Amino acid sequence: MKVGFLFNHDALHQIRHTAPVIAEMARFPGVEAVVLTSSAAQEQQVRALLGSVVANVSFLSLQVGPLAAALDRALRFVAPFRRLATLRENLAMFATLDVLVVPETTSLLLRDRFGLVGPKFVWIPHGAGDRSVGFRPVMRGFDLVLLSGLKVQERMLAAGLITAENHAIVGYPKFDTIAPSPPARLFQDDRPTVLYNPHFDPKLSSWYTMGEGVLASFAAQSRFNLIVAPHVMLAKRRIHASVEHRVVRWRRDFAARYAGLPHIHIDMGSEASVDMTYTRAADIYLGDASSQVYEWIHRPRPVIHLNAARFAWENDLAFAHWRLGDVVADLADLPAALDRAVATPARYRGVQEAAFAATFSVTDQPASRRAATSIMGRFAKA
Repeated sequence: MKVGFLFNHDALHQIRHTAPVIAEMARFPGVEAVVLTSSAAQEQQVRALLGSVVANVSFLSLQVGPLAAALDRALRFVAPFRRLATLRENLAMFATLDVLVVPETTSLLLRDRFGLVGPKFVWIPHGAGDRSVGFRPVMRGFDLVLLSGLKVQERMLAAGLITAENHAIVGYPKFDTIAPSPPARLFQDDRPTVLYNPHFDPKLSSWYTMGEGVLASFAAQSRFNLIVAPHVMLAKRRIHASVEHRVVRWRRDFAARYAGLPHIHIDMGSEASVDMTYTRAADIYLGDASSQVYEWIHRPRPVIHLNAARFAWENDLAFAHWRLGDVVADLADLPAALDRAVATPARYRGVQEAAFAATFSVTDQPASRRAATSIMGRFAKA
């Protein structure tokens, strides 16, 4: 059985969600594990994560023609043109597979738009958040969906996005890539460290209207350290558009003026922003729509969310993560929320522990092994 793992994105944030499963698949007799990448950086990271198992894995580089490459250079800061071209121009490679494992939904275009026949499609979502974009009708197109836990399962079943037969709960493979060693020390003092982790969504993110105010306020004080590590896609494009919310935003550059301050660390998209370096190292989480908050509560700590658009969020499942801490709609109220976080850091511990248990299934088996076993159980050839 030939099982492919596709990595086809502008950034590297999806890789750790499926790469650990490659190593487990490669251990099954009769399985050929194939990694398909659309950039050298993707291949390099997958190889690093696989370690010695890499010898048992095949790698294929997905190329696009000169016209697609030229259009990508012109459009990459606005739209994911190369991603679509990569799918369309490499159909012959995909046709050799029995199973294709992906961390996103765009790959279904291989079958639905470009006419690929043959491979079964397996989806392992890259995150376990609550945004409505993670629960769309397109998800019905997968042959197998591997989920992190009961929270996502129940919501998808209620929406008719999965059936009892085409999914399994396997846990969160990304956690298999995190070393048990203590988190990195990013500052040389003992001040509490705040992680500001805004999303790129033009409707939900705090960056466009509050971001500069957040950085300016931390720059002017000496009580806290600040890590600025947005979702990696924020800096990948200049224009961010949401079809779902019908909103377009222009990303302004203002972070650089604060980069030289000793108590502020700014990372607009390095490996450290996707490998849980910052979610493990900080003391207080400051965010809006990113699912990284669920990785944060792996170890319960204070959470503050910025309600930049002043949503009526309390009864909306898309904002369930805002129940994990305080919600601030006005930057003038942020200092008080930080005071509460320092004074009573365990105030939301019970809520966070319950949310973590519902979001992530944890057993004595690694999630990546559970995922590989589920794939084999569903598609292994007799």
